[in-house]
Amino acid sequence: MPAQLSVNLNAIAMLRNRRDLPWPSVTSLGRIALQNGAHGLTVHPRPDQRHIRFSDLPDIRALIDDEFPQAEFNIEGYPTEEFLDLVEAHAPEQVTLVPDDPAQATSDHGWDFEGKGNVLRSVVQRLKKSGARVSLFCDPDASRASLEAAKATGADRVEFYTGPYGATFDDPARAAEALRQLEISGKLAAELGLGVNAGHDLTVDNLPGLARALPQLLEVSIGHGLTADALEYGMAETVRRFVKACQG
Repeated sequence: MPAQLSVNLNAIAMLRNRRDLPWPSVTSLGRIALQNGAHGLTVHPRPDQRHIRFSDLPDIRALIDDEFPQAEFNIEGYPTEEFLDLVEAHAPEQVTLVPDDPAQATSDHGWDFEGKGNVLRSVVQRLKKSGARVSLFCDPDASRASLEAAKATGADRVEFYTGPYGATFDDPARAAEALRQLEISGKLAAELGLGVNAGHDLTVDNLPGLARALPQLLEVSIGHGLTADALEYGMAETVRRFVKACQG
């Protein structure tokens, strides 16, 4: 079964936030994405609300509940108490925990599972009690020991950081090496019973290679590249293109 596509709405929200105006609408474009084959919507509500605003969350939750009950809401972020309260208030189907400093421009590394295992374990258990599936952001070259530590937290999945792979867009040899490492890590995760997600700098061009290297891939979360393509092709056609690319 091809990986499912979750459309990250943060880049759309960032464009909206350049003006004190309600457009582009994250819910309207989220609706178009779900109408055209996306399985879910992802947001990363940072403390400074420079992308998604906290006030967007109930609207996105209502969109899914009222119009697309089979779709999933994925909220990602660093597990501060404020973030955990937001998650519990909006009941996402999946929570993706990332080790970002609040000042970071974007996620750029996975968790130190062996060093942060105890902290993550308590957070994961809290989130699972709320009914959410929990995914942990993970480096693409994660070792078996690191993935065993991730599994020990009680998490359901890991999301491999594909930024290094995305950066090889003009170097086929480096792209092949990045895929080889992801393939190794993906097999280790699957052996340990962890579901596999992926995200960061994925495009229509590089998704098929990733899908072939990670046949166990369950979900990709894509924002920047998808939003960039939507400026050229429109949101509906862009989502259809990305869904097709997920098929490998």
